[in-house]
Amino acid sequence: MALSRVFDLLSNYKSSFGQKTVVAGKEGGKWMCYETDHFLQIVDNLSKGLLNLGIKKGDKLAIMSANRPEWNFTDFAINQIGAAVVPLYPTLSDHDLNYITENAEVKMAFVGTSDLAKKLKTALTLHNLDIPLYTFDKVEGEKYWKEIEEIGASLTTVDLDVYRNDIHEDDLLTLIYTSGTTGSPKGVFLSHKNLVSNFTDCAHLLPENYKTAISFLPLCHIFERMVVYLYFYKGISVYYAENMDTIVADINDVKPNGFTTVPRVLEKVYDKIVDKGKALTGIKHALFFWALDLGLKFKEPRKNSFFYKIKLAIARKLIFKKWQMALGGNIVGIISGGAALQERLARVFWAAGIPVLEGYGLTETSPVIAVNNFERNGLGFGTVGPLLKSVKVKIASDGEILCKGPNVTKGYYKNDEATREAFDEDGYFKTGDIGELTTEGFLRITDRKKEMFKTAGGKYVAPQIIENKFMESTLIAQIMVIGEGKRFPAALIVPAFEELKKWAGKNGISGSTKEDLIKDPKVIEKYQHVLDKTNESFGHWEQVKKFVLLPNEWTIDGGELTPKLSLKRKVILERTKELIDHIYSDEHDQKPREQHP
Repeated sequence: MALSRVFDLLSNYKSSFGQKTVVAGKEGGKWMCYETDHFLQIVDNLSKGLLNLGIKKGDKLAIMSANRPEWNFTDFAINQIGAAVVPLYPTLSDHDLNYITENAEVKMAFVGTSDLAKKLKTALTLHNLDIPLYTFDKVEGEKYWKEIEEIGASLTTVDLDVYRNDIHEDDLLTLIYTSGTTGSPKGVFLSHKNLVSNFTDCAHLLPENYKTAISFLPLCHIFERMVVYLYFYKGISVYYAENMDTIVADINDVKPNGFTTVPRVLEKVYDKIVDKGKALTGIKHALFFWALDLGLKFKEPRKNSFFYKIKLAIARKLIFKKWQMALGGNIVGIISGGAALQERLARVFWAAGIPVLEGYGLTETSPVIAVNNFERNGLGFGTVGPLLKSVKVKIASDGEILCKGPNVTKGYYKNDEATREAFDEDGYFKTGDIGELTTEGFLRITDRKKEMFKTAGGKYVAPQIIENKFMESTLIAQIMVIGEGKRFPAALIVPAFEELKKWAGKNGISGSTKEDLIKDPKVIEKYQHVLDKTNESFGHWEQVKKFVLLPNEWTIDGGELTPKLSLKRKVILERTKELIDHIYSDEHDQKPREQHP
């Protein structure tokens, strides 16, 4: 069936896949599964109920909730009558919540829980905004979302096809406000066509034996939302993890064929596996690290030698099978996005029989521009894969990646100036990322254009490449490289304290608090060793000369990270100004030598 609007997925699901679990969520600790007819009936009833409340084409309705089936019910119910969804991150500040709801002219909001209802109401009082709220949980004193569905169920004469037929592919599907690292949020206008082109272009990512997925990345972000549409397009059942703390248990319960993730989750999985390997003794310890070393040397499948494949088969049977079982035992593929994936992690997970497909894109591109895949020439380690078939990319003279295609937004809501600035004279969208296209047609990202900085010696430094290399150390949880206008780069480092405490215990260091640990001379010496070793990978001008250890992790709630876990560099710089000033206070005495590559 040809699809031109997102809600066409619903009729396609019924005709192509019949009765099966569409989505499932936890209720009272048990999985509540919604099969096709039940799912479609809820959506249609909700649509009719919304029409009865006066919602019409072009209206905007907000959803502020963690992942759950109700998210999908309301999303489809809203978009099949021509209204648009405005997702609200639960972690947004009161100021941003107020700004978004006012800027988008939100007519109604659906919220997940009592706490979120209170949070949104508090934010709306800043400008005396009065927006009807409906909750997904039953909350005393609040309107319940099923009230709308029940009203809709009684409206048997309403013909939804009249409304569906009035919706075109270029109509607004959703306004997604990018939090960004500076300034007020911008509302990205995404149409039905934008999303449909993206999930149909990505259909080749999920092979036929991919039947069940688990979801835990926020649907508020376009990455997970598009992928869930892709699941619907492929007839894949979606199970929503109860929360971030239950992911491992839910994965082992559902035993999915895959999921989407951000690199940080894979880094934590890898670190825990390696930590268990270190605890082994004798032959088991030796076998574990033999297999790990073998995995780190894994090449693209077509490039591995016959002898290597024999050794890998042994490693998979003896060691890597346990890695697979830790993720339910049925993983076909994992899609990683949102940030750069360490190349060594991609190699070792593929070696372990847990393929990870790294991709790249932005909210403005719906989101995928390029992604690795299972096709014979579809995987390139150290890259974000080949371009999607309908996407065009060119590299500007300064290295910026420019993109054009049906997936690209037409612009920012009520912000003509930002829209004009976002496109070049040929209509290509400026991604703000620096990269290159390889001779094999793979896209490689080297850094964020606006995050590159120039040292006092006139040398450009790409911090993300350096940060990603430092993150290979199990002792580093987070890092930000600094040095704009300075004689040398430096780094703010948040230790991986769980790992650091283990190392400290083995080395007779008994710091009782994080603050005590990061001041210990032996600890500082250890991190200096990590720094010296990592610096070997870089030119002299981009090597990190000094560092400072921080006691507290950067978080979304703390305001240092965006909802997709990118560093808010400006915020971190402001909050650590005194520490940074101290790093460079004796700069004139240091005089690190600048060298040309």
